[in-house]
Amino acid sequence: MKGIKNIIFDLGGVILNINYQLTNDAFVNLGVKNFSELYNQFHASNLFNDLETGHISPDAFLAEMHRHVPEGVTDADITAAWNAMLLDFPLQRLQLLQQLRQHYNLYLLSNTNAIHLEAFNQLLQESRGIPSLSTFFDKAYYSHLMGYRKPDAACYQVVLDENGLQPSETVFIDDLLQNIEGAKAVGLHTIHLKAPKTILDIFRPQNVA
Repeated sequence: MKGIKNIIFDLGGVILNINYQLTNDAFVNLGVKNFSELYNQFHASNLFNDLETGHISPDAFLAEMHRHVPEGVTDADITAAWNAMLLDFPLQRLQLLQQLRQHYNLYLLSNTNAIHLEAFNQLLQESRGIPSLSTFFDKAYYSHLMGYRKPDAACYQVVLDENGLQPSETVFIDDLLQNIEGAKAVGLHTIHLKAPKTILDIFRPQNVA
């Protein structure tokens, strides 16, 4: 971390525990037999890409999903299935972010959507009494509000340009290799977080400062 002043964190799989299989299983249980063809961790259909870049609204997303589910399935059922992947915020990771913020500028850069944003902030409020994840960062960037998603170069460049960050002084942390490669393309230092390692393994106390 020598020479590093700024850290950009991914969210899912880095700060928030997620399990894509739970969402897949939930949609299969609703009657969507081909959900894995529509969406998985490494690929998403245009519908999900449009949701994550803010090109369609949650209501339009739900309306489209009704084409894939049996009659009688409600918006609430679809929303619950879509949110099933969101698990928990381990307390030690949140405490680490608070510690790191004393030494670095912290940013969040997440491929997400309006439905998940509401859900994980509610999860954070209910489990930790904290109303918004943005509390832990100088600024939080969400793909559906930016109009870009990782690994598009523009996604990283927005964070750099808006905050006057130098790539040579900035490290990006993500659990997906394709997002790491996108960050490298704009000159960022990178850390590919591979399970079962967590950010606690990277930032042991002696490595924080």
